[in-house]
Formats: sequence, C-alpha cells, structure tokens
Amino acid sequence: MDTALLDVLDAKARGYRPLVDFATWRVAVLGFDDDLRPDQIHTMERHSETDEVFFLAAGQAVLILGGNQAEPNGVHPVVMDSGKVYNIRRGTWHGIVLTEDASVLLVENLDTGSRNTEVANLTPDCRQKIRDVADRGLGG
Repeated sequence: MDTALLDVLDAKARGYRPLVDFATWRVAVLGFDDDLRPDQIHTMERHSETDEVFFLAAGQAVLILGGNQAEPNGVHPVVMDSGKVYNIRRGTWHGIVLTEDASVLLVENLDTGSRNTEVANLTPDCRQKIRDVADRGLGG
C-alpha cells in the first residue's frame, strides 16, 4: 500500500508507545509492563490541559480514578468494557491496571507530557485498595 495514502501500524507494545502524531493530537498504545502490576502502582497522574481518551482493544483493564482535588482522593475503580470509549476529564487523577494480554489505545493532545502533567504519590492505604480492586476487577 502507498504510505502517502495509509499507514498500517502494529499496535502491540509493552508500556506506553506513541503510534500516530498529527497536528495537535496523538494516538498511542499502552500494553502491559511490569510497572503496571497492581503492586507496582505508587502514583497517579493528571493532565492540566487536556482530556485523555482510553479504549480497551484487548485483555482486561481497570481505570483507577482519584478525583480532581489538589491530591488524589481515594481509589475509584472503573472496570473497562471492550468497545467503549473512556474519556478522562482534564484535571482528574488517574492510573490503570492491565492484564498481561491487555492493549489500550490512548488519544491525547500531542503536547501532553511533564510540562502539563502532575504526579502524586499514593498512600499505602490507596495502594492496597488498588491491589484489592485489581484482584476483583481483573479476575484475580
């Protein structure tokens, strides 16, 4: 196929990998990585200038929301369903837990990065809740 007409990209990855950058937006893929194991999640992040869209393409995943206050406010799990689009609103603390076979497509602003992303450490209680949620939501 003529690449002036179409790009066909492999959307398999370990961790985060950008796939397509265009104008002001990016499509990326997030695959399982050891840093995404429930016992390795120590932080949540939030983006100050953009929403972020998640789409579960394979496997199982649980979005972990922490509200939109100055610091994460508890653990609010959302078990993702395949075929649904999840739009995390600007300023919402979030993280994600994946099964080893999971693949999640992300759509975000092209300039989403450390300049407009805050990271907050989670309390030991929140970290335990994430492990508990993952055990329930990922069939553990």
